[in-house]
Amino acid sequence: MSDPVSSIRNLGPAFEQACARAGIHSAQQLRDLGADAAYTRLLRNGSRPHFIGYYVLVMGLQGRPWNDCKGEEKKALRKRFDAIKAGVSTAPEMQIIADLDVIGVRVSAADLKPE
Repeated sequence: MSDPVSSIRNLGPAFEQACARAGIHSAQQLRDLGADAAYTRLLRNGSRPHFIGYYVLVMGLQGRPWNDCKGEEKKALRKRFDAIKAGVSTAPEMQIIADLDVIGVRVSAADLKPE
């Protein structure tokens, strides 16, 4: 059996559940995707963008404490995060999800794909 997502430093049960909703079911799968691709999948599957969550993921995949990100490294990660967020937020299905969230109906991007 492969290690759960929560076996990665800094990542707990809530993050593991978000990963599962995005089709990421193991620590190895998360490592293979890498932080940027994995975070993109999380956003496309209904997770709300949060910079700290992103850099906690990056630090965890590097085996570092979540609060180890500072200075120029943190600024560079912010640029990556903003680019990921901008790329995902322009997708029409994400606008539908955001609109449904406003009225209290939660769906995933997978629910919106035609069969």
